[in-house]
This record gives sequence, C-alpha cells and structure tokens, in this order.
Amino acid sequence: MQTQVCETQASPKIGQSRSGDWMHDVVALLDAAIGHLHQEHAAHGAILEAASVLRRQVDQQAVEGAADDGKERLLAWQVRKVLDYIDRQIAGRLLVADLCALVGRSEAHFSRSFRGTFGYSPHAFVIRRRVGLAAKYMLQTDMSLSDVALECGFVDQAHLCKHFRVVTGETPAAWRRAKRAVCPSFAAFPV
Repeated sequence: MQTQVCETQASPKIGQSRSGDWMHDVVALLDAAIGHLHQEHAAHGAILEAASVLRRQVDQQAVEGAADDGKERLLAWQVRKVLDYIDRQIAGRLLVADLCALVGRSEAHFSRSFRGTFGYSPHAFVIRRRVGLAAKYMLQTDMSLSDVALECGFVDQAHLCKHFRVVTGETPAAWRRAKRAVCPSFAAFPV
C-alpha cells in the first residue's frame, strides 16, 4: 500500500513557550496524522486514542496549574462541565451568563477564573475553538466558506474571515489553498 507523506509544520517554539503549549502542538500534529492515515484503521485508532489522552492531560494541567501564581482557576469538574457545554453548543449562541450558571459563579468571578485557567477570556476561547473547528471542516470537507462559517457558529463568512485571520494570520481561503497544496488528500477526508 502506498502512503502519501505530507509535511506538517510543528511550532518552532516547542520548549520555549508555556509549559503546556508543547502538548497542544503534539495534539495538532496527531490530528494531522489522523487524516494522513485515513485508510490505515489500526493506526488511525491508536493516534485518535493518543490525541484523546493528550487532550485530557492538557485540560487537567490547565486546571491544576503548573505554577501557583495566585490566579483564580476553575475546579476540574467546572472545567469539564464548561468545555462539554461549549463543545455541544459551539454552533449556537454561547453566553457567559449560561457558563456562569453551570458552575454557580458570578460573571466577574467566572471570567477571572476562566482566564486564569485557560489564558483567554471566555469569548476569545470560544472564538479560537470555533476557528479550530472551521479549520477542520475546511480540510475535511468541500463545504463553501459561508457554510463552514454557519456550521461553526459564526454569523457569516466575513465574521469567520475576520477571526480566522486574527488567529492564523491568513484568510480562510488562502489557508485552505496552502494546506491542500501541501497535501491534496486533505480534500478526500470524511468528516
């Protein structure tokens, strides 16, 4: 069986950034590898499981906090509850008030704790999560950018473009073309 090898670009800052960032890079690389091995079911399953383990570890480290810097953080059960809710509602309207109600904190207290746990405000975190989902759809489907935008919870294609450019530095169309040029089999992935 012939396997197509596509280069992925790992972050050159591994080891130079925050202590948990390398795990995010590994998860991203594993996600890319899952796509490369779409015909290799055993390898696909193993990589999928590895990515899942790393995601759980990243979430756990975010809660425990590698250094006690005095920042307020969400508790482990609160992180799980909030992340599950965000992932279930990612395409819909997500209000900070709803997230606060899940964990029983005021908006101010929740926002401080959320930022202390994840490093982003709740809004910025959700936007980054939506951009990541949009990137996945752009690589794995032939959906139009407007359909991708709506599927990921953005108001329209312009809204997606604005936030995608802030997060990645490129427009969604340019990013999609570049990724597909590096690895044309991305277009053939099932969702």
